[in-house]
Amino acid sequence: MTRSALLRWTTLGPVLALLALVLTWGRDLGPVPVVVVAALLAAAVLAAVHHAEVVAHAVGEPYGSLVLAVAVTVIEVGLIVTLMVSGKEGAATLARDTVFAATMITVNGIVGISILVGSLRHGLVVFNKEGTGSALATVTAVATLCLVLPTFTTGAAGPEFTPGQLAFAAVASLTLYVAFVLTQTRRHRDFFLPVDSHGNILEGSGAGGSDDGAEGDHHAPPGDSVRRSLVLLLVALVAVVGLAKVESPAIESAVRSAGLPQSFVGVVIALLVLAPETLAAVNAARRRRTQISLNLALGSAMASIGLTIPTLALLTPFIDVPLQLGLGPTQVVLLGLTVVVGTLTVVPGRATRLQGVVHLTLLAAFVFLAANP
Repeated sequence: MTRSALLRWTTLGPVLALLALVLTWGRDLGPVPVVVVAALLAAAVLAAVHHAEVVAHAVGEPYGSLVLAVAVTVIEVGLIVTLMVSGKEGAATLARDTVFAATMITVNGIVGISILVGSLRHGLVVFNKEGTGSALATVTAVATLCLVLPTFTTGAAGPEFTPGQLAFAAVASLTLYVAFVLTQTRRHRDFFLPVDSHGNILEGSGAGGSDDGAEGDHHAPPGDSVRRSLVLLLVALVAVVGLAKVESPAIESAVRSAGLPQSFVGVVIALLVLAPETLAAVNAARRRRTQISLNLALGSAMASIGLTIPTLALLTPFIDVPLQLGLGPTQVVLLGLTVVVGTLTVVPGRATRLQGVVHLTLLAAFVFLAANP
């Protein structure tokens, strides 16, 4: 790595954030360190977006979106498990609150802001309805199996699965996720590639594509640059999630001081963890690559559930904390409304700023009701 590459903020940001994580892990921070950590967290988020776009441009779609979604989710699972093991207040519902928040943020927030930004810039956004529809159907299935059914099963007291039911939900969600990834990356990869206004696939599309869809002026970055970006992407994501954990006491204190319910901590954590994907999706929408934005949003929602629940199912016997996954009535209504609106958005294969505003309004309703249940 050259000296100039070492001195770039996209290199220094993740490295300094990781160093801060090492120095602050497990310690009580005062006001000044909390502010410094927050600044480094923001730098790591922006660096993660940059390196994700480099990797995505090199490997093409939908692999680029898949890399970012899976990387964030794997580290998110580690964060959830770490917070659950701590046994603090709300640990039993932390996984449910965080995963549901991630689902609402991705399916309403990332989808909504991507459509709004794309339509404001280009008038009308166009995407592949076959691929996006299958992604939404898979998200709906895993969310219902893992988050809605525990509320209505009677084998265990409260919104919990019995061990057998949890094992079935874990296997089912993992099976759906693997089946979707194979569909997305193999036989029907073309369903998840960006399209032009006439529905024609834009070959070679990546997050770094041009505004007009032409790829001839953009060449894949050198191999060493891609490898460096992949390493720095992973470093940045570890730093983002780790520093979110470091900041969690300050977040919990702020939530209590504001008189908000403990479950709102899961919303804040999900917002922090999904920040890199949100910015990457907005950048793709600005470049007329709405399909990439939707791949990121729905892929992240799917991975958040499809990888978190199986992991927790394996670890539950070793964690002395009950696992309450069932959503409450308000959350079930919001999830159902999200699915209906998402379906109506996806079916035409194109959307205007109205659909973006509708999705963002649903996100606002979720955040408001999470703060004021």
